[in-house]
Amino acid sequence: MSLAEVNAADHDLDAALLRVADAAEHVLAQAKASVRDMVMRDGRIDSTLLEANQRAAHGLAWLATYVLALREMAHYTARMRAEGRFGEMEDLLVRVAAGEYAQQIAGGIPMNQGEIVRTTDLGLPAGAAARQIESAGEWLLANGNTPQNRARLVTLIQEQGASSTYGDCGLDETLEAIRDEMRRFGEAEVVPHAHEWHLENAYIPIGIIDKMSELGVFGLTIPEDFGGLGLGKESMCVVSEELSRAYIGVGSLGTRSEIAAELILGGGTDEQKAYWLPKIASGEIIPTAVFTEPNTGSDLASLKTRAVRDGDVYRVTGQKTWITHPVRADLMTLLARTNPDDKGYRGLSMFLATKPRGDDENPFPADGMTGGEIEVLGYRGMKEFDISFDGFEVPAANLLGEVEGQGFKQLMQTFESARIQTAARALGVAQCALDLGLRYACERIQFGKPIIAFPRVSDKLAMMAAEIFATRQLTYFSAREKDQGHRCDLEAGMAKLLGARVAWANADNALQIHGGNGFALEYPVSRVLCDSRILNIFEGAAEIQAQVIARRLLED
Repeated sequence: MSLAEVNAADHDLDAALLRVADAAEHVLAQAKASVRDMVMRDGRIDSTLLEANQRAAHGLAWLATYVLALREMAHYTARMRAEGRFGEMEDLLVRVAAGEYAQQIAGGIPMNQGEIVRTTDLGLPAGAAARQIESAGEWLLANGNTPQNRARLVTLIQEQGASSTYGDCGLDETLEAIRDEMRRFGEAEVVPHAHEWHLENAYIPIGIIDKMSELGVFGLTIPEDFGGLGLGKESMCVVSEELSRAYIGVGSLGTRSEIAAELILGGGTDEQKAYWLPKIASGEIIPTAVFTEPNTGSDLASLKTRAVRDGDVYRVTGQKTWITHPVRADLMTLLARTNPDDKGYRGLSMFLATKPRGDDENPFPADGMTGGEIEVLGYRGMKEFDISFDGFEVPAANLLGEVEGQGFKQLMQTFESARIQTAARALGVAQCALDLGLRYACERIQFGKPIIAFPRVSDKLAMMAAEIFATRQLTYFSAREKDQGHRCDLEAGMAKLLGARVAWANADNALQIHGGNGFALEYPVSRVLCDSRILNIFEGAAEIQAQVIARRLLED
């Protein structure tokens, strides 16, 4: 291809991305107006109508997620081209991902394996969205997700090997150096042992946690004044992604530290910040989040665990469940009801509750605290527990902010970061699945050749890489918005929503590539399938996440 032809193709792609993004925005505006008509009464969202039209509302959330993904792929293309970093790999990832997402907007978006939402579900006339997308995106649909582009993309992926991040992520030198450091750590210290930890349901060794502390993992975003590195949420994404690529358990070790630090930074007193944050940053203290209760799930307003003031202490009584890594934790961020007369959010308070570390023989060596392990399919290495409190004492000085009734508000301030971090973990799991699928497809010989030579196998790998790329644009964009002090709960929710689906799809496809061997416990892909499944549930199940996104869209 001549230089003039290359330049013309570049212009065609850039222009096509913008046209498709604009057309998708127009479809979204029409869909929002239509869904508003379904769920509004007297100028306000009616909860009964919203529930009755849940499919339309959740479909709107997915449509908006795809629209933002297209917009961010267009921004990525322009930015990387301006910096001279837009090569063939990046070009193909954009073409395949954007072309496919445009087609899905026109024809149907998978909310999961069995639920395809179409614009007719959102109240738009049959064919209207397809005509708009096809008219604006004629070039992209013809030159985007084509067999030739998928085949060439997989060839480039093969050349780079299964330890690469396919495509330039668009990060600066500092973040790329952090990525390289975390990848080296993961490949040397985690990958050789992760499957054994999973199969044995063993704790991630304390030695690994100590090494992560030395690398600064637990103090990434804590200000330097409190012993942290003072970096932004984008660094958190890089670290979470690479560590989760090695093993989601290791990638999740920093989650509770991030939540605890956010809570204390946002709602703690000066004394609480000065005491707790340096200990969290150094890894001296391992936190755990103690929020969820049996039969409440995402309905935090229904929490029943009580904290009653008794002189200089609060006495906590109640049941908690799905508590991750509580046995070895030193600090519990504990949400309890301090005002029994207020049954909603306003009666909740957050506590910084300390406890001694336990072990398998004596998990909770603390008065007023007992618990039992919940055996799980995946997401192992930290272990999940039910916990019962019966008069468990927390010093009154450990009430976060030393003001009652602020617990839910304080917790809300952590949701953006938590969902961004979960999206990054999903990226790591999705990338691990691609690594395993690629390696097996290259090594497995059938009918005289590696199975990667068969289009149905290589197409899976191409789409796995393309969807990782699309999710990464949403996730890193959300992190940058957070770092700039912008409200980003909508964007963070979209990144988490898409990332969880992509991680599960990639793991499923990687196992399919393994065939019968993928169903054998000895193959790591079996672990990755189990690990990926939780991402659609915790930090807001996909249905809850879509509901939250839809409400925000309809209220704007």
